[in-house]
Formats: sequence, structure tokens, C-alpha cells
Amino acid sequence: MKRKPIVIAHRGACGYLPEHTIAGKALAFAMGTDFVELDAVLTKDDRAIVFHDHYLNAMTDVADVFPGKKRKDGKFYAVDFTLEEIKELTIHERLHPDTGNAVYPGRFPKGSRINFGIPTLEEEIALVQGLNRSMRKDVGIYIEPKGPAYHRGEGKCIEDVVLDILKRYGYSSRDSRCYIQSFEPDSIRYMRNDLKSDLTMVQLIGDNTWEETPGVDYYRMMTPEGLDEVARYADLIGPWMNQIAVDEGKGREPMLTKLVAWAHERNMEVHPYTFRADALPSYAGSFDDLLEIFFVTISVDGVFTDFPDKVNDFLIRSGLR
Repeated sequence: MKRKPIVIAHRGACGYLPEHTIAGKALAFAMGTDFVELDAVLTKDDRAIVFHDHYLNAMTDVADVFPGKKRKDGKFYAVDFTLEEIKELTIHERLHPDTGNAVYPGRFPKGSRINFGIPTLEEEIALVQGLNRSMRKDVGIYIEPKGPAYHRGEGKCIEDVVLDILKRYGYSSRDSRCYIQSFEPDSIRYMRNDLKSDLTMVQLIGDNTWEETPGVDYYRMMTPEGLDEVARYADLIGPWMNQIAVDEGKGREPMLTKLVAWAHERNMEVHPYTFRADALPSYAGSFDDLLEIFFVTISVDGVFTDFPDKVNDFLIRSGLR
């Protein structure tokens, strides 16, 4: 029997509050999410913080607080800062690196003077577990150790650090409401085979033009033969939404691929990313239109969204929850 589709709060309820803040994760709980996404990067002293980028420029006031710590490329990398230094920074809404303007202008204002700090992975897990207890819920965590190959180049093994934290907080089996995802097949194999992790593993699928993971052919992953290979080491896939319903521009009907059907034939669920009410593809007249295509027409098993309340409401109204 097919399970009910799930809502994954992409970096929290970041359509309303800055991404990966404690406040944004708490709001996602209140909005009825099933999972919250936690991205992890390492600091200089090997602490896992919940942050999406390897560098701190686009989301924090690091240039004002530590102006002398940028690298030659002009970026301030989290791995160059201790946790104590990280805790001096304030998070704001994501900005364009070139213009300094908000990527999503209608979201939480940058000049709000609210001190959103960068949480550690332990702090966010403690929040999830605390809210599960106080709200009588069972919200899961959906974790991505960011850039394992990048971290190895910096002399660090992010998988070891993250899995150790997860184990200490009781996440070690497929029954523990914890998914772990990566764009890097070698990282998933390392966690599964070398670290003997029994967590549910998700192969994220990027686009080859993004150069997300050099040497990885995502286009092959989206073929029946490629999915056969993925199914040998991962439990499900997380593709870009445009790899399922291709936006051909000018409001034309999307071209629907067979990726979801092929994955389902291999008993793999599909959780595409990222569904934003304020950044619709040209073929969707409304957010509901977009969700109708993916949940009803295509039958995906869950979505990553910046707006968990809107997705949850759609699923209820559609009788899917």
C-alpha cells in the first residue's frame, strides 16, 4: 500500500524566516511538516553547524564582524572559523553575492535587527526532539552532510562527525525517522559500507552543468540502467523538480519524464526539490497548480518546500493526508 506523501521543510520554513534558523524550524513544526531538513558543514574545530553553504557571505554579517578572514576569492569559509567565532555571527535572508539584494525580495526583511544565530547540529536535533515531545509529534530529520569531497580536501571527514552525532541522539536505524542525503555516491557508499550506517540513504540528483560533484554523471542516474546502479547503494532519490516536469518556458505545458515511474519500478521513493510559492515554473499558474502536477498527475512521494504550510494544506484539501 502506498504511503501518504510527506512534506519536507526545506531548511525550515524559509519562505517566512531565514533558512536554517531555530525559529524557522520551530515554525515548520507548527505548519505541519513531516521532516525538517538540516544541512551540516564543519568548523575549524570540527563542530557540525547547520548551514547550507561552505562560505558565510550570502547569509551572515561575517564581512562586518571578521573582515580580515576572507580567502583570496573574497569568500569567508565556515571551515576557517571556530565554533566560538561562528556564534558571533547573525543570520539574515539570503542575498545575491553580486548585488547584495535579497534573492527572494518578499521574504523576511534583512534589516529586522533580530539576532538569528547559527545553530549547531546538536542544537537543532535537540529542538526537534524537544518539540516532538512537547507537541506530541514524530517529525523526522532529513540531513545532508554538505560537500564530503570538499571537506576531505580541507582535511576533514564530515560523514564521521555527522553520523557520530546522529548515533548519540538515537538515530542509527531505518526506523529512527532520519534520512541522510548526498549528491556524492561515494559518500553514501562510505556511510553504508565503511561506517556501517543503517539509516535511510538518499541519492540527490543534480544537473551536470552545475558541476555539483565533478566526475558524477547525473544524466546517467536518470536512466533505467543508472537507477539500477543507484538502487544498489541508496534507498530513494531526490531529483531536481525540473528533471521530472521540464519547464520549456513561455507557459507551455511541461514535458513529463519517466524518472518517477522508473524509480517506483525499482521500489525507490522520489522526493524532488525545491517547491517555492514565490518562484514558480512558467507552466504553473499557481502553487496549487504545481502541486497538482507533482502529487496527483505524477505521484511523487514527498517534496522539499520553503512553504510547508501551503503544501500541507494542499494535501489535506486533496484528500492525500
